[in-house]
Amino acid sequence: MDGAVAFGIVDGPSGRVVLAATPIGQPGDASARLCDALATAPVLAAEDTRRLLRLCRDLDVEPTGRIVSFFDANESGRVPQLLEFLHAGEDVLVVTDAGMPSVSDPGYRLVAAAVDAGIEVTCLPGPSSVTTALAVSGLPVDRFCFEGFLPRKSGERRRALEALATERRTMVFFEAPHRLADALADLVAVFEAERPAAMCRELTKTHEEIRRGPLADLAAWAAGEVRGEICLVVGGATGVRDAATPDELAADVARRAAAGQPRKEAIAEVARVREVPKREVFDAVVTAKG
Repeated sequence: MDGAVAFGIVDGPSGRVVLAATPIGQPGDASARLCDALATAPVLAAEDTRRLLRLCRDLDVEPTGRIVSFFDANESGRVPQLLEFLHAGEDVLVVTDAGMPSVSDPGYRLVAAAVDAGIEVTCLPGPSSVTTALAVSGLPVDRFCFEGFLPRKSGERRRALEALATERRTMVFFEAPHRLADALADLVAVFEAERPAAMCRELTKTHEEIRRGPLADLAAWAAGEVRGEICLVVGGATGVRDAATPDELAADVARRAAAGQPRKEAIAEVARVREVPKREVFDAVVTAKG
């Protein structure tokens, strides 16, 4: 098959870790390479072995390799066994319930261990709820950050959100349906209520739903019963300047001084433009000269 990944016992000293993205809803989104990999991989490490077998049935694929469970609770303990397979020359295909392994799913620990051991790690790209939600959100996607699941407890969640209150990039969160209302209430409390956002539910599935609007509107809607897999996309803060480092402040003053502006005036102007106290700029200049 053109472009397929050849699996089996490799000639080199070790096998490869192959991270395989699985459909996030529609089995028809599976790539031809994924189907070939599921059928031929010597070892399949699956987050849920039953869901893996269901996916294989949907794709009319018969796996021939050894299937082992690889989920959050046993991930650390399973890594040594998977490394043994790899050192024996067997490729290990890693699949999770949906989307890309290691993105809020098992996979990272195995990848890190394989890299440390000098074992090749490659990927079969495919569906991702993060990029799918971004694409349909209607929010800027030129710069974004993925924050995964917020903390379960409100106090911890609010502290995490306070650290993101001035984040200017679009943010993507995963959230459980039974915690969505509380999470949105905390977002309204910490961010401005009119901050634009998009709630993406059951992406690519039969009951896909995308709601766009201010955080306050989404919070009011989420007060009812919500089901399914949730991706929450939130617009970045506006009117927020990146914090300048002391070296940058001192360099700004030096450029103005070199252009003939008195140093006292240069410090005051840099403080105004950078929106920081004059004392902070003065201290940066003194430190740089020292």
